[in-house]
Amino acid sequence: MVEPFAAVDIIRAKRDRGALRPEQIDWVIDAYVRGVVAEEQMAALAMAILLNGMDEAEIVRWTDAMIRSGERMDFTTLERPTVDKHSTGGVGDKITLPLVPVVAACGAAVPQLSGRGLGHTGGTLDKLESIPGWRANLSNDEMFEVLRSCGGVICAAGPGLAPADKKLYALRDVTGTVEAIPLIASSIMSKKIAEGAGGLVLDVKTGSGAFMSDPVQAKRLAETMVRIGLDSGVNTRALITAMDVPLGLTVGNALEVRESVEVLAGGGPSDVIELTITLAREMLDLAGITGVDPATTLQDGSAMDVWNRMIRAQGGDPDAPLPVATHRHQVVAETRGTMTQLDALKVGIAAWRLGAGRARKEDSVSEGAGIEIHAKPGDSVTAGMPLLTLHTDDERRFSTAMQALEGAIVIGPAGAPVNRLPLILERIN
Repeated sequence: MVEPFAAVDIIRAKRDRGALRPEQIDWVIDAYVRGVVAEEQMAALAMAILLNGMDEAEIVRWTDAMIRSGERMDFTTLERPTVDKHSTGGVGDKITLPLVPVVAACGAAVPQLSGRGLGHTGGTLDKLESIPGWRANLSNDEMFEVLRSCGGVICAAGPGLAPADKKLYALRDVTGTVEAIPLIASSIMSKKIAEGAGGLVLDVKTGSGAFMSDPVQAKRLAETMVRIGLDSGVNTRALITAMDVPLGLTVGNALEVRESVEVLAGGGPSDVIELTITLAREMLDLAGITGVDPATTLQDGSAMDVWNRMIRAQGGDPDAPLPVATHRHQVVAETRGTMTQLDALKVGIAAWRLGAGRARKEDSVSEGAGIEIHAKPGDSVTAGMPLLTLHTDDERRFSTAMQALEGAIVIGPAGAPVNRLPLILERIN
């Protein structure tokens, strides 16, 4: 077969700040999946994109080409409108766990394809796998049946969904090109559009513990993804939300499941409840569902009922005890005053070092490892008061976790002002 293009010509075009033509983009993605475009050639093109960017038409076409590299799911036979949520990830971000049953309890169908954690950010599948018996990998037929019977499903994406993205993602990870906004946006949106939901709400995190720590860059990413979604026929909007402080009071797999169940039972931390309800309202609006208040599902038990059905449908036991780490260590306040800072990134790295996360995709995680948070910025503390409890199955990990926490907590004089990002910074519609 004679190829219509040469990879080196496409690399040169982007290197020289040119715009790639639609047919060039279609070919390079397809040829990369077929192995005609070599890894080093795609690495060079990814670096050129990082340095020189892409215009909107290029990004939309790149995303579409990645979608067309695999299958696209179809939920049009469901009796409910479909809507999904994607978070760019953070520390203590367990929102998917209560959010899916809340939205499903209000009448929408939520096909949530989730991932695993890497580095200091946690993964939804890792969290749920701490529930005895629960399984992440479902066939398309199994996924559809759980969605039909429960109203929501959380599972791993199958290998047929945007395979070009899976290959390119791994390459970006080892070539210093992860930060390219066109490639981030197309990576996220290719999977979400191929997933087939009619509406999509994006939760784009910013702050120290977020992938996009700079709010300006976070806004650029959010706007780019919303444009891709709308241009692809998916009703899309985004919220830019805070990740300067960990979300909720737990970081770590089983710890976050426990906290999520507390929220579903009508309790739990106020920030987790607020963000869950805010995102639920946005999702229901996109789905065209009116006259229901998602907050009531946490009080009347309907969201908890959906949660229990979802967990059982994937082999899990929602009543089984969750894993508990073998060793604990408390971090206490050295003085009295007001906590003015709790750095999300440092807390996330500490939880990772305790065993809650992984450095490489093939690493295993400790289900019970993580951190409980007993005070957050704005709280009054006294000398000797517990601020954090560290959990691990290997007590040798405490020393490296404590090193990661150096400077994470700042305690000022009583009543000292606290400079925190608002939970919801901006809405991109």
